[in-house]
Amino acid sequence: MKILYTTVAILPTAAAFSSFYGTQSRRHCSPSSSLQPEQLPFSTVVLSSSFVKESSVDFDVNTGTIDSDSVATVAIPQQQQQQSAFQREEEQKRSYLDDGFVFGLEGSGLDRPKGKVSQLVVEGDSLETTNWQRAVVWGTLLGHAGFLTTAFVEMLQVNHGNVGWTMLQSVLLIVSSWILADFGSGVLHWSVDNYGNGRTPIMGGIIAAFQGHHSAPWTITERGFENNVYKLCVPFGIATMGLLSYLTGPFATFFLTVFCVLEILSQEFHKWSHMTKSQTPNWVDRLQQVGLTIGRKPHAQHHLAPYDGNYCIISGVCNPMLDQSGFFRRLEHMVYKMNGVESNAWKLDTKLKERTLQGNYKLID
Repeated sequence: MKILYTTVAILPTAAAFSSFYGTQSRRHCSPSSSLQPEQLPFSTVVLSSSFVKESSVDFDVNTGTIDSDSVATVAIPQQQQQQSAFQREEEQKRSYLDDGFVFGLEGSGLDRPKGKVSQLVVEGDSLETTNWQRAVVWGTLLGHAGFLTTAFVEMLQVNHGNVGWTMLQSVLLIVSSWILADFGSGVLHWSVDNYGNGRTPIMGGIIAAFQGHHSAPWTITERGFENNVYKLCVPFGIATMGLLSYLTGPFATFFLTVFCVLEILSQEFHKWSHMTKSQTPNWVDRLQQVGLTIGRKPHAQHHLAPYDGNYCIISGVCNPMLDQSGFFRRLEHMVYKMNGVESNAWKLDTKLKERTLQGNYKLID
């Protein structure tokens, strides 16, 4: 289990380091109104009767310094104070491209719109489905169907033509892959919700989309199928399965193909959980009722600040176990120990941070 925690905690490391160093650089560059006069460059201190309240100021011409003991009070020019305030205000105006962006924090750059208004946070994003998206999605799914068929035939050969036994093995592989895929969707969701920003390499667009989703969650319901899932065809696409198929045997290929297909479809299951019954076909409602896909009420619990649980979005079958065991809090504590970066959930709920640092990982209902 310790190995599992360590492996999963590595996922947000790059994003977390990006956030950490971005934050540190801003701290060094931010103006400070608490600086004492002797700490300021001489050019920032104007020695005139309008600014110096005490006249006993000793200035050494040779060294260009002021004797701090002789200065009772030095007032900073009003123009400089205004400039410092402006700089601080600019620093507070964050967006999904900046380190420290967290929806829900004041000045995060995203505010919940009034009414069910669609909101796109990623530059260049659109709700319109393109022919390119259709080609990517259906090409990927057809390719995965080919991997599944080939793997099943090879499994049948290994079993010397025993169809019944091969079918039973296939069902067991599908069920186990369905459970692991739900777990995987939770880990991915947790990592992009809590770490990184729009400039994070490779994952920046997905991070921005997931974090921005909290501001207007109904936006996803206006996306067509291909528009909604095509981005996931890159990490879980044909190239990935081609490599895995080459490196593994037919049973592993069958298992991993089902896993990749479910991860691609996870965004569509996610979309259904945000739609009303009148918006979805009866068969979708049935899938949610029997627990094969994530339901409306279970996922609605995730959209309560600070968004600290119910991350799994395929079926949600793993959510109770992960939340009650404090799995994600443990990961956040590990990440914090590694690089000092706080999760976004911590920033939204300081009590959650305190409980986690004290080793109280269980999610409170």
